[in-house]
Amino acid sequence: MPKPESLPEFYQQHFKELPAASFSDWGQAHVFRLEDVLAPTSTPVQYSRRDFYKVTLIRGHNVYHYADKSLEVNGPTLLFFNPKVPYTWEPLSGDTTGFFCIFREAFFRGLSPGLIDLPLFQPGGKPAYALTTAQDAELSTLFEKMLAEAHSDYSLKYDLLRTYVSEIMHYALKLRPAEAHYQHPDAKARLTAVFMELLDQQFPIDSITRRLTLRSARDFAQRLAVHVNHLNRCIRHTTGKTTTDHIAERLASEAKALLRHMDWNIAEIGYSLGFDEPAHFTYFFKKQTGLPPSAFRRV
Repeated sequence: MPKPESLPEFYQQHFKELPAASFSDWGQAHVFRLEDVLAPTSTPVQYSRRDFYKVTLIRGHNVYHYADKSLEVNGPTLLFFNPKVPYTWEPLSGDTTGFFCIFREAFFRGLSPGLIDLPLFQPGGKPAYALTTAQDAELSTLFEKMLAEAHSDYSLKYDLLRTYVSEIMHYALKLRPAEAHYQHPDAKARLTAVFMELLDQQFPIDSITRRLTLRSARDFAQRLAVHVNHLNRCIRHTTGKTTTDHIAERLASEAKALLRHMDWNIAEIGYSLGFDEPAHFTYFFKKQTGLPPSAFRRV
């Protein structure tokens, strides 16, 4: 997987030149119309991570590929992506329009809640929100205001842009079901949440030379300074699944993403996921998915 795309590389790829912006502006928000990025001279979006967050309002028939999932959207949709998740997208029709805003974490640094605390950007969270015509109109108005401010000479325009981006994020949070805001009620749930976060932090795998360090329930228990039996009881009590089940599902998910999007050979993928022998990886993958890695790659 290539290194994360940076903001300057984004400009070079889509506009063939850097904007007339000072170095400090790279820590701010950048707003665009999708139609400008979809110009005939633009290059296809590559499957990779970015070193910035992205909020998109898209219309038309499109498909997003992120991690090991593919998400087809048809009609106005609000989408959120974070630097931890590799993704790409492709239009399935010729009527794609919309807006998007990209920004680094520093743009919201020091504010509460932070970006990583928002369900919109957490690993495994819901990235897409279908919109009604009325909701599309409301959010389009906000993006239009952002575009106007981004091109203005107002000295505090980035503070105003931060307010608009926050409003869009809160708009999406209000679209989430009420149970999504439920807080962890006890120590078992808190330990489970920390385990899940620690598990997700290991992904995505972006280099053949990088290997997973936490692969077993015992590994996670040692990192969390709890007995492995206590961790297993808490995970099963809270989720209904074993610690090993969660680890295996996440490994299989990453393996699918690597097989689908990377040109690494099967031995290299297995090694990056912590399997010393290709045969061990093949056995694990077939047990989880019903197909050997080579067959899955051909599907």
